[in-house]
Amino acid sequence: MSRTGGGGNRKASGRGRPARDETGGAGGPDDALILIAAAATELAKLAQRHKFEVLDHLLAMATLEADEQLRLRSRRKLS
Repeated sequence: MSRTGGGGNRKASGRGRPARDETGGAGGPDDALILIAAAATELAKLAQRHKFEVLDHLLAMATLEADEQLRLRSRRKLS
């Protein structure tokens, strides 16, 4: 049985929320880089386990790139 009409009382997502700080803080670029590096590392382990050499290599490169971007961002913050 389908429902017709529809409530229309839903709030649009993102409205009324404070904007996130793009230079850091919860959910900022540094947090994103840390999450990406961790996810790529775990996926690389999975690729290794199943002998997907190219995927393993690409995911290892993604981990290195995320770590490098994080290093460069922290260096800029010190300047």
